[in-house]
Amino acid sequence: MSGTTGASSLPGPPPAPADAVTEAFWQATREGTLSVQHCPACGGHQHPPRVLCVHCGGIDGLRQVPVRGAAVLDSFTTVHRAPDGRAVPYTVGRVRLAEGPVLLAPVLGDPDSFRCDQPVRLVWLSLPDGRRQPAFTPAPDAPPDEPEP
Repeated sequence: MSGTTGASSLPGPPPAPADAVTEAFWQATREGTLSVQHCPACGGHQHPPRVLCVHCGGIDGLRQVPVRGAAVLDSFTTVHRAPDGRAVPYTVGRVRLAEGPVLLAPVLGDPDSFRCDQPVRLVWLSLPDGRRQPAFTPAPDAPPDEPEP
């Protein structure tokens, strides 16, 4: 498991409450495991959890499976004016897992150092109810930016 951060320092809007479809995902976060939904009919992976597979429309046997958390930052934005008065700035990223699904998640660190296609690593933000929110930071072993020729 990676490090955790206290609820008082959560960046951005809070995650949605757990429901019947997302409970298995949130339970895995309580155990420090990142998971995505897997469809046995087509082998597809998806996130967030849904009642049907976005790849084949299947509804039988969808289940959460653990993933490594290896990911790449596809895109990101830094919020400087939050609509609900939350502390700013904070950065939200579109993070593509090695297994394929995309998560929208907080990205922690200096936004001036972030770049698209940058490897990131999973960290956890502790929520008041015991769940953990996945977040990402630049991977420490990521190669430095190469200068443009």
